[in-house]
Amino acid sequence: MVTGLWRHVLRRGRHPWTATGGGALSYVQEFLDNERCFYVTQAMTPSNGFKIRGRELSAHFHLLLFNSNCQSKKVATSQCFNNPPTPVSSGGAGGGTVQQIGGLKTYVTGPNDSKLAVLLISDIFGYEAPNLRKLADRVAAVGFLVVVPDFFYGDPVKVDDPNFDREAWKRRHVPGKGCEDARSVIAELRSRGVSCIGAAGFCWGGVVVVKLAKFDDIQAGVVLHPGHLSIDDIHKVKVPLSILGAEIDHASPPEQLKQFGEILAAKSGIDSYVKIFPGVSHGWSVRYNLEDESAVKSAEEAQSDMLDWFVKYVK
Repeated sequence: MVTGLWRHVLRRGRHPWTATGGGALSYVQEFLDNERCFYVTQAMTPSNGFKIRGRELSAHFHLLLFNSNCQSKKVATSQCFNNPPTPVSSGGAGGGTVQQIGGLKTYVTGPNDSKLAVLLISDIFGYEAPNLRKLADRVAAVGFLVVVPDFFYGDPVKVDDPNFDREAWKRRHVPGKGCEDARSVIAELRSRGVSCIGAAGFCWGGVVVVKLAKFDDIQAGVVLHPGHLSIDDIHKVKVPLSILGAEIDHASPPEQLKQFGEILAAKSGIDSYVKIFPGVSHGWSVRYNLEDESAVKSAEEAQSDMLDWFVKYVK
């Protein structure tokens, strides 16, 4: 967490404004609790001491803070940690089993002799999330071999643990390492006779999929409410990529996803698709409430879009 004056952020306002000094500003934690963020800049000079300039962009946006060297930092909001699932240690309802693939414990479902596979990369809550396994079984029912590896080595986020250190967890589980592990899983699938592979990722897993899309390991990718993506990674995408985003998303707001779509659309010979789902928040496609009919309907629509993408390109 940012400390000292750098923990201060602008209170919500309707118009651009400037504040000097630290006393009138609110703290990051309060900001995150209210799930409001601003684009802000700040300057340190001998004459004015501490200054922050900011403007409200929309109802939902990022928070950018600058340290004393005016280096920008993107502060993660609480959305990634909302609605944690209750993990299941056994297989899924569709008859899947847990196996070792590429050195990782992996939920495997679908026909073992299929030449077509789909790799599902979880959000921060890991491969034992019940809705994720339910989705894996749904994809497998179409004829794909579906694998859901444990990229966190038995160490998913545990929001109910009072001693859980979010920052330490993020340092242990960087998407770059996830990409390396995913490539090992894919290599083993190839050795088993799989000829065509698609990959879908959720939040943290979406970042991994975009990194995978820079290589020839997969033939198509889908990212759903992804974590923080870089423009550089989007420029390097080499395979058909579908981006399914939420209207209410601090990690990847709609405006940013549309910008990514423009970059992808300019790529010759590579198909792409961007869709923003109205009225839903980050994580909605796999962390929905089963008793909320509207939430289930929206999640199922996103899952159908994902499946259609794989049917089109993983063949």
